[in-house]
Amino acid sequence: MTASRSGFGALLRAWRDRLSPADAGFTVTSGRRAPGLRREELAELAGLSVEYVLRLEQGRAKHPSAQVVGALARALQLTRAERDRLYRGAGLLPPRDGMISASVPPSIQRLAARLGDVPIGVFTADWTLAWWNAMWCALHGDPAALPASERNLARALFGGGPARAAMLTVHSERGQDAFETSIVMDLKDAASRYPADDGLEHLVGDLRGTSAAFARIWDMETDAAPHATDSKTIRHPVIGDIRLDCDVLNVPGEDLHLVTYTAAAGSTHAGKLDLLRTTGAVPAPLS
Repeated sequence: MTASRSGFGALLRAWRDRLSPADAGFTVTSGRRAPGLRREELAELAGLSVEYVLRLEQGRAKHPSAQVVGALARALQLTRAERDRLYRGAGLLPPRDGMISASVPPSIQRLAARLGDVPIGVFTADWTLAWWNAMWCALHGDPAALPASERNLARALFGGGPARAAMLTVHSERGQDAFETSIVMDLKDAASRYPADDGLEHLVGDLRGTSAAFARIWDMETDAAPHATDSKTIRHPVIGDIRLDCDVLNVPGEDLHLVTYTAAAGSTHAGKLDLLRTTGAVPAPLS
């Protein structure tokens, strides 16, 4: 398939103009002229450069990858049908049914955008980070600095690449073993639901071959450990240790994990979270 130089760019521009900045988590000021998202805002949401988005809209970048198109579809809060149209406009086949979807419904993105005071990350069934807000970046570092293939929690826990190097020191009240076991068992459950997903098969095969800990847990005869509220202490390089309640909320019908971090009002750690919110302190670059 070949991409239409004008069609793909026209879709980007039309859907960028359609999306409300407030629904995307941006503050709307009275002097704003653009009816929808600015080009730099779309670039920020999709983890792309402004120049590359401009080239896509003008038809000068002719072969965007599936990862780029997927990131743009999420940033633009497209429906599944619109997402498939964007893939075809790029000369790509849309994701097949029965595969893990990285699509985050517009309603979930709008909800998360309105909770801007809370660090929020949305993960797919294989624990790949598909969407995050500014507070997530302030707490964990900007995921856009990582290659898309490395924005995966299992790779951060068991891999040896950029994801592992970027992960901050985290102490789980449940214990690190319990946390790691829950993630591996969750992947094992996902593998039973998505047996034809090549990406998940590659992830599991890679980690089984390179991580003895992952292989040991994978081969355990045990049921998947349910996710529960956990208290985690994160060693942030700017503000020091911050203790937060971490909740994993599953989105019915979408096979997504919405991860949030909160602190009790008036606590020392709530004050540290406020400091992150007001200063936008971000850890050292992830790459």
